[in-house]
Amino acid sequence: MPKSRSRYRRASEIGEYVYCHRAWWLHHVLGHEPGNVEALRRGTQAHAAHGAMVRGAVWLRRAALLLALLALLLMVGVAAGWL
Repeated sequence: MPKSRSRYRRASEIGEYVYCHRAWWLHHVLGHEPGNVEALRRGTQAHAAHGAMVRGAVWLRRAALLLALLALLLMVGVAAGWL
């Protein structure tokens, strides 16, 4: 059964069309499901895990920048005789 037609297209759907417009047509117009569902599921899980690692890295970078700024302020305070 074909998917409902929407006014908007997701980025993944556009990527699917760019990769192979025939596969897009089979999937989104005729409603055929891909034969590699397990590989797609594993890929989705891998992307989710990677996204979590990226979010963790962003948090760690922000924490490092904050600590570096605090260290700089401490050094300036000691050099100026405030501390």
